[in-house]
Amino acid sequence: MSDVREAAVTGIGLLTPGGVTADATWTTLCRGRGLARTDPVLAGLPVDISCRIEDLDAEAALGRRLARRLDRSTHLVLLAARQAVADAKLDPAVWRAPRVGVVLGSGGNSLATYQREFDLLGRGQHHLVSPTALTRSVPSMIAAEVALDLTAQGPNFTVASACSSGATALAVARQLIVAGACDIVLAGAGESGRDRMGATCFTQLKALSGRTADPERASRPFDAARDGFVLSEGAAVLVLEHPDHARRRGAHVRALLRGAASTCDAHHPVAPHPEGAGAEQAMRDALADAGCAPRDIGHVNAHGTSTPAGDTAEARALLRLFDGSPPPVTAPKGSLGHALGASAAIEAALTVLTLERRTVPPTANLVAQTPGQELDVVTAPRPAAPAAALTNSFGFGGQNTVLVLTTP
Repeated sequence: MSDVREAAVTGIGLLTPGGVTADATWTTLCRGRGLARTDPVLAGLPVDISCRIEDLDAEAALGRRLARRLDRSTHLVLLAARQAVADAKLDPAVWRAPRVGVVLGSGGNSLATYQREFDLLGRGQHHLVSPTALTRSVPSMIAAEVALDLTAQGPNFTVASACSSGATALAVARQLIVAGACDIVLAGAGESGRDRMGATCFTQLKALSGRTADPERASRPFDAARDGFVLSEGAAVLVLEHPDHARRRGAHVRALLRGAASTCDAHHPVAPHPEGAGAEQAMRDALADAGCAPRDIGHVNAHGTSTPAGDTAEARALLRLFDGSPPPVTAPKGSLGHALGASAAIEAALTVLTLERRTVPPTANLVAQTPGQELDVVTAPRPAAPAAALTNSFGFGGQNTVLVLTTP
């Protein structure tokens, strides 16, 4: 094992409801408006709103045969991986494929295309069930499909830690770099929460915002009137490289993934620890892993889902960590919604852009914070020059993952 402790970020691929590139997403995010709207896919359900990616023709982008074989989540992550590799100026035709890994996150198996298959099975028409139904939905296949597409022959797997999955994937990928197992790892996540069964289950859990008559203002992280999150979709893939490998090929290093940590609340199947104890420990552990102190952090990209319990727990944890005065905080889900396991990767990519562009993007729909839980939540683009930032990701089961990203 080398003495290197960080991984270089040399490429970003990003597709969100804000746009199908990193630049487009950033521009939309900086407008500070919610993107939720009524979703025809969810028509007739008690909560029928989502944030969705418009004008994405998967068949045009991937070819008809491949697009039909895969589901929406894999469409997104495959396109993000291609973008990231192009952004890093890597050529899969000449890279050392056995030294290129793929680690992706997934909040769960895809249910989007199963309705037809279950209906057929229920009618006794098992002979009509598509053989691709299984490979479309098994979480491990999102990593496998990226490897197939880009000829990456190194370690290949999918991690699942609920809504922190994308950050966990990045943390694991960094460890593969640090351990010397890979020169390059494509890491991140892709997921679409726009399926009827998933939306119904989240509704039954009372996790979703009920503001269906005013969808643009439904997702409101840290706002006192928040009432739940808005389902979304998206993907982000980051190219992580060993710093020596990036240096040898003259790559542009966009940021460094310097620290990471994961904890578990061990408190409740879906509710966070009310004081955010596990989240705070993950932040402290990530800082220690990066060799940083709280005073070194100039920005926090919050998990901020817009749920009453979740945002309260995160605010309390941040206030304790930073002795009552956290640095500027943003919560992109106010604009982009919650893409489940992909949100953590999306927000890691946005944190890299924040460091690069020396601007903290705004949080949409914040009117007034809960008394006693006030943070410095940014509500309009704010010039800043943080050298280091935290990005928080938490999920069902008390899964907490925190990353520390720094300027090169």
